[in-house]
Amino acid sequence: MKNLVSAAACLCLVGCSSLLPRGNHAVEGPWKSFDEARQTFDKITPYQTRVADLKALGLDPASIPNITLLNYSDVLTRFIPSPAINSDALDTGVKDCIRAQTVCRGFEIDQKRIKRTRSGNFWSDFLNFRRQVDVTGWHFKGMLLIKDDVVVYKLIGGQPLIQEMEYNSNPLGPLQGIGESTVRAMF
Repeated sequence: MKNLVSAAACLCLVGCSSLLPRGNHAVEGPWKSFDEARQTFDKITPYQTRVADLKALGLDPASIPNITLLNYSDVLTRFIPSPAINSDALDTGVKDCIRAQTVCRGFEIDQKRIKRTRSGNFWSDFLNFRRQVDVTGWHFKGMLLIKDDVVVYKLIGGQPLIQEMEYNSNPLGPLQGIGESTVRAMF
């Protein structure tokens, strides 16, 4: 009877992938998806959208987290990292902003939501023989340059869909790192 109960308990735990850790990484912001962020940026028109309009769209660095404020020097560094760069090739809005010098400022938005889910056999993962992690999510990057309280340039980028798989295999399981840690401890 004890053997039967032990066997049943082992069988239950073998398929318990729900016992594997899960994690999320989110940089908080006003959007729940990449498309929401893009739709917000689509409403911004260079040389028409004002800073007050940005606040109405939810792009207010004073109330929305994770918006980086760029000063004139930051803008120069991002768009002309080297004197070899020909500034004539830059977008008109960027050139106007750079010419305005200290009147030029910018917002840089970097928001992401990443979900990490470990899958596979609980015991193989727990004992460090095999570990599989599915990574899904999105990453949005946006930049706005502002001169005299009017947006003169916008840029969006990022990854609308992140789908990765991390796989690690350790044939020695929990003993795999013992050799390395022993050698490090000796020196």
